[in-house]
Amino acid sequence: NTISAGYAHTVVVNSDGSVASVGWNKFRQLNVEEWTNIIAVDAGWRHTVGLKSDGTVVATGYNHSGECNVEEWTDIVAISCNNHDRTVGVKSDGTVVVTGTNQHGERDVGAWNNIVSVAVGLSHTVGLKSNGTVVATGDNTLSQCETDDWNNIVAISAGDDFTVGLKS
Repeated sequence: NTISAGYAHTVVVNSDGSVASVGWNKFRQLNVEEWTNIIAVDAGWRHTVGLKSDGTVVATGYNHSGECNVEEWTDIVAISCNNHDRTVGVKSDGTVVVTGTNQHGERDVGAWNNIVSVAVGLSHTVGLKSNGTVVATGDNTLSQCETDDWNNIVAISAGDDFTVGLKS
């Protein structure tokens, strides 16, 4: 994402790799003025995450559940954060790293592989595999993780209590 709208703030990647932000800044989620070489951003509720061109990740804002603890991540090719307190990254080898809450098993991504993108809902995490199938983990109260029969998917998104897939 070169632009992302969070719960009450918006961030954008400028053409020079810097980041601009507007909106609510109670938890310093807009403190991105020092960021450089950014290629993607994602805005959550109280935190903002940026993917740097060297595959590292930066984050700012509320960190009550460790959602900003990304400083050791490397080889990241995609990021996603949610409107609560979780951040997920896809590594260049197709595996997934995650930090933040795990009240419903939404961080149980250790067996995932061949992932090309991720989406983060309120209490669930979704991964798009290179073969066009989708995996999901976490709260399934409203069937938001029932993606086992999805195929030919080219893009995914997750909201608080739902998952969306775009078929080719």
